[in-house]
Amino acid sequence: MTLAKPIPSVTADSKAFRAGCAEGTLLFQRCERCATAQFPPAPVCRRCGHDSLRWYPTTGQGTIHAVTTVYRGPSEAFRDDCPYLLALVDIDEGFRIMLNVVGIGASEARIGDAITVIFEQRSA
Repeated sequence: MTLAKPIPSVTADSKAFRAGCAEGTLLFQRCERCATAQFPPAPVCRRCGHDSLRWYPTTGQGTIHAVTTVYRGPSEAFRDDCPYLLALVDIDEGFRIMLNVVGIGASEARIGDAITVIFEQRSA
């Protein structure tokens, strides 16, 4: 029996982000006051505290900042995926995000490698 992977809950702060993901677009917030890019989504800028945040799409391009191999997933739903690579990725638009590394050559991913974000489709 294969368990379904969890689907993150949608909050007021993450609604636009999740909608972008459903369409295959990685979105992030940028403060209109201080120009800071931020992720994850929040109601105010983490740098200056202002609430003038706008959503922007990314190119989906980035560079691996750190990477590790996961041998034991966070729940039974991830058992068949193990081992898999988990990376901190510096997205070109100026923020860092944690992602699974997938695709051809994923097991060879290293710090400094360029990546392109793709989305795994899940149904609720």
